[in-house]
Parts: sequence; C-alpha cells; structure tokens
Amino acid sequence: MRNILLAVAFIAASATLSSTAYAHAHLEAAQPPINGTVKDAPTELDLKFSEELNLKFTGVNVIGPDKKQVKTDGDMLMDGDKTFMVNLPAGLAAGTYKVEWHALSQDGHKTHGDYKFTVKP
Repeated sequence: MRNILLAVAFIAASATLSSTAYAHAHLEAAQPPINGTVKDAPTELDLKFSEELNLKFTGVNVIGPDKKQVKTDGDMLMDGDKTFMVNLPAGLAAGTYKVEWHALSQDGHKTHGDYKFTVKP
C-alpha cells in the first residue's frame, strides 16, 4: 500500500512540474518577422506570445543599425493579452535592428530574449 501511495505522489508531482514548465510566455511570432527582411520601414512592432502578459512588466528595447536605441511609444496588449504592440517612429533607416524583449506572464513567470530584423531600401 505504501508503494502505491508513493507512486501516486510521484505521478502527481511530475504532472505539477510538467505543467509548470509550460507556464512561461514564449515569443511565438513577430512583425516585422524574426530574422526577416522588410522592404518598407515598419511603424509598429507586434510580438505574439504563448501566454497572456502583464503590460506593466513587459517591454522592448529596439537598437538601430547605428547602435542607438530607437524611441518607441504607445505600448499595449492585443489578442487576449497575448500580443504586445509598440509604435516605432516613422521612417526607420535601412539596416539591421535588434529587438530585446522582456515579458511577464499573468501567472508571474518572467522571460526575455532578442531577435533581429532588417529594413532593406
């Protein structure tokens, strides 16, 4: 009987740990696309995540081809709080941009990462 209780406890603990591993907001897609090239300079950045986000603790830094930070504004959540949107200034110069993002899911888990996109003249 004790072995059965231990087995049940092990299975329950494993199930809890497995579901916890998936409780982080992972970046699934972006516009401009991850490692993609766009012909026209984008006016907004859309980051789609796997989980609902907390806007207060989610954000981006966009670094331009000149290695200077690009000013962004108007951040908001869309699509059931899973897509983070931020406005980019009009007329971004041609070149490669790095997007450094950080996110906090509604359940309190933090994630971060980065990707690049290129604006081609």
